[in-house]
Amino acid sequence: MKPVMMFCNAIEVNLNTGPDIYDISAELERLIRDSGIIDGSLCATMVGSTGSLTTIEYEPGVIEDLKRAIDRLAPRRMEYKHEKAWHDGNGHSHVQAALLGPSIALSVRGGRLKTGTWQQVVT
Repeated sequence: MKPVMMFCNAIEVNLNTGPDIYDISAELERLIRDSGIIDGSLCATMVGSTGSLTTIEYEPGVIEDLKRAIDRLAPRRMEYKHEKAWHDGNGHSHVQAALLGPSIALSVRGGRLKTGTWQQVVT
């Protein structure tokens, strides 16, 4: 039986007011190399109530399509109860992030992320 290993680390991503989408695949690959884990799972979580993680083909057209879809689902100009309580202008950001989700689990095989040819991990 193979030993069970765990490795914990963090990356920091600075995003603009969004939705803003950033490819973190290279950073995750670096963490996998640093961990020494060959086969297993990578579990990533975005800390913060307005951030999310998903996979997508990271190319300008798809990125713009995703941003537009997110804006259609929870538009900025809509009235949010959060705004009435906090007056911070980001009610839509909380809803947008909740729709995509704060975490993701990905396969690691052969010391690399097991993703599709055109699939990247984004926040």
